[in-house]
Amino acid sequence: MLRTRIKICGITRPEDARAAVESGADALGLVFYPPSPRAVDVSQAKAAVEGVPAFVSVTALFVNPTVEEVQSVLDNVRIDLIQFHGDEDDDFCRQFKRPYIKALRVRQASDVVASCLRFPGALAILLDSYKPGVPGGTGETFDWSLVPETPPKPIVLAGGLEPSNVASAIKQIRPFAVDISGGVEASKGIKDHSKITDFVNEVYRVDQLYRENHS
Repeated sequence: MLRTRIKICGITRPEDARAAVESGADALGLVFYPPSPRAVDVSQAKAAVEGVPAFVSVTALFVNPTVEEVQSVLDNVRIDLIQFHGDEDDDFCRQFKRPYIKALRVRQASDVVASCLRFPGALAILLDSYKPGVPGGTGETFDWSLVPETPPKPIVLAGGLEPSNVASAIKQIRPFAVDISGGVEASKGIKDHSKITDFVNEVYRVDQLYRENHS
């Protein structure tokens, strides 16, 4: 990939959504998982993404939701993509007539390939750190060498990313996209706008170096 897409997840406020868009993010993430400190309800989500322009995708994140929970969000909030972080299977994920990605908590290299094969309907597989009992948002990196060199589906890299390490991650893995939440926060659920800018600029920088070296 000559350009790494960027998703800023855990958006809870309109001003954070604006900062992410202005910095150059390709996608924003809304967390509909009540135990998360970054969780939003329908009214908060609507307010947060009300001014998001065209060509910036809004993603809804769920963990083992009911059909009714997902449908309620889709009926009331502008959602372009669904991200499933629980034990959902491909049939469950497909039924909402929206593109979806599936998150995988990485423990071994075979997990990645196996997960891709289990979710033929997924547009990408998001790789996150494994921590028992925690469906995501651990703030910890995993062993990037476990990512296969030629995965069966596009890879979205998450887990412990921040402005200081995203360049190394991109150089090693060349993922389709990177996904960050805690690494650009002032406190849980509240984004640090300068960190968002630093993160996006670092992704741009390493991508530019890659293009120059492969031109």
